[in-house]
Amino acid sequence: MRFGPGFAIRIPPMDFDIVIVGAGLVGASFAMALRGAGLKLALVEAHSPAPVDHGWDSRVYAISPASVAFLDGLGAWTRLDRARLNPVHEMQVYGDSAGAQLQLSAYESGVSELAWTVESRRLQSVLWLALEHQHNLELLCPDRCESVVLGDDAAEVTLAGGRALRAKLLVAADGRHSWVRQAAGIAAQDKPYGQMGVVANFTCAKEHHDTAYQWFRDDGVLAYLPLPGRRMSIVWSTPDEHAAALLELSPDEFCARVEEAGKGTLGKLELLTPAAQFPLTRQHAARLVAPRIALIGDAGHVLHPLAGQGVNLGFGDAAVLARVLLQRELFRDPGEIRLLRRYERARAEDILALAWVTDGLHKLFAAHGGAVGKLRNTGLNLTNALPVLKNLLVRRALG
Repeated sequence: MRFGPGFAIRIPPMDFDIVIVGAGLVGASFAMALRGAGLKLALVEAHSPAPVDHGWDSRVYAISPASVAFLDGLGAWTRLDRARLNPVHEMQVYGDSAGAQLQLSAYESGVSELAWTVESRRLQSVLWLALEHQHNLELLCPDRCESVVLGDDAAEVTLAGGRALRAKLLVAADGRHSWVRQAAGIAAQDKPYGQMGVVANFTCAKEHHDTAYQWFRDDGVLAYLPLPGRRMSIVWSTPDEHAAALLELSPDEFCARVEEAGKGTLGKLELLTPAAQFPLTRQHAARLVAPRIALIGDAGHVLHPLAGQGVNLGFGDAAVLARVLLQRELFRDPGEIRLLRRYERARAEDILALAWVTDGLHKLFAAHGGAVGKLRNTGLNLTNALPVLKNLLVRRALG
C-alpha cells in the first residue's frame, strides 16, 4: 500500500511485563534472577560488552559472600574461570600514623573468606552469554531509549531504533547518569568528592597470601586487592591534581610510587595494565521507586569506593527487587506502586548505612589536624582490640 507525503504508519508497541534499561553487572543479574518468574522481559543496552582476552582487566571488584551466593544462585559464579578468581582471607587497614592498624580475618570471624576478587569484564561476559539464551527475555542491543510516557497502567518507551515498548514496570539499571531516572523526574543529589579513583594491576615480588591492604594517607586512600599468583590490583582514591600527576608518570615511576605508598609490602612492582582513572562522587536518588519505575544499582545510589561495596549494594538491589516480584502474591501487576515500595523499604537500611559509613570515613580521613588525626587512629586501634566489634564489621561487609 502506498502512502502520500505527510502519512506515517505507527507501529504498535511491543508489550512486556518488565523493560530493563542497562545490561551492566546489576541490570544483567536482575534479568537473570527473573528467568523463571513467568514474566516477559526486554533488556535495552546501548553497547555490547568488550570481548574477553587473556589480558587483565584494570577494573576489579571485591565481591562479598552475599553477592557470590546471589550470583551462584543464578548459575553465573560457577561459570567463571577459577584461575582468574582470588579469595580475600585477611584485610590489613593502616591509619596515617605509626601503629594505627586494623586487622580483619575470615578465620577469626568463622567464615571461609571475606570476599573474592573478580575482573569486571569476565563477570560481565558470563552474564551476557546467559542472557543471550534466556527464553523469557528479548535483548535489544545496540539500542537506547529516546522518550518515555508514564501512564496509569504502563510505561511506554520509544527506542532510537524506532521500536516502541510498553511495560508494566520500567527498571533503571543505567548507571549514575540514569536516563530513566531523569526522564521519570526523580531528583538525585550529586556530591563530587574532588577525587579520582586511579586503578591499575601489577605483578609483585612477594606473595600477598590472599590479603587485601588499605592505607589511609594524606593524599587519599590506597587499596591493594589480591589477584591470582603474584599479582594485585590497586584503587587509589586521591585528589584530582594528584591523580593527574600519577597518570603522567612513566610506568617505572608509577610502580615505584605505588610501591612506596604501600610501604614495600609486596616488594618490587611491575605494571600489568596501564593506569586509568574515574571520578569519585556520592549520589543518592530521592527515592528508589515511582509509579511504574524502580531504580537499581548506580541509578539509585553511588558510594565512595573506599569500602569496596558499590557493586555489592547493586547486586543486593537486584536480588531484593527480584525476590519482591517473584513473591508478589496478590499483586498480579509487577508495576503496582504498593509492591515496589516493599523493595524500597527493604533496601533503605543497607543503602543508608553504607552511604553513612563511606562518607563518614572519607570526611574523617580527609580532615587534617592533631585532634582529628588522633581520634581516627585511636579508633582503628580500639576497634582492632575488640573482637566483637571487628566481627560485627565483618558480618556487615559480608552482606
